[in-house]
Amino acid sequence: MTTAQRRDRITAILAKAAGPVSASALAEQLGVSRQVVVGDIALLRAAGSRVQATPRGYVLEARAAAGYTGLLACCHTDEAGLRAELYTVVDNGGVVEDVIVENPLYGEITGRLQIASRYDADVFVRRARTEPESLLARLTGGVHLHTLRCPDEESFLRIRAQLAAQGLLYEKTPRGPKTPSVPQGGQTA
Repeated sequence: MTTAQRRDRITAILAKAAGPVSASALAEQLGVSRQVVVGDIALLRAAGSRVQATPRGYVLEARAAAGYTGLLACCHTDEAGLRAELYTVVDNGGVVEDVIVENPLYGEITGRLQIASRYDADVFVRRARTEPESLLARLTGGVHLHTLRCPDEESFLRIRAQLAAQGLLYEKTPRGPKTPSVPQGGQTA
């Protein structure tokens, strides 16, 4: 199999997959090392392929998903807050597309999450427990943004209200300004 054929095969596997596919699983299917797959993915992305890396593996980014997409600023500093935040989103039909933090050196840093169920949330929380230094929110004292994909605007507003009630939103309070520098609205896809 040539390099070009292998990359075409990776794209085909990801297109047919029902969920994320790890680099190790791709390597096994293709008879190459994990590092070869990682390099192929990097070159596919550089060539414009819509391959995204998630905590559970690679996915082919779908075209504009139906529904409502919104951005929320959140803040928590412990595992309980992380789990409550993720469960609140998925229990209300939302998908946590990503996490975004601001960094003084790099500017905006985005990590793709694609958390759509309690199972996905539990996998992420377990990994966060074993690799806490990897959490992007540690760079900002717990403050971070999430892009949420929801069935409709009503679902997004319900999620925002529940997160606010749990004290997980980063918002302006009577005691002082805590307003993020980005809008908390969204748009219909």
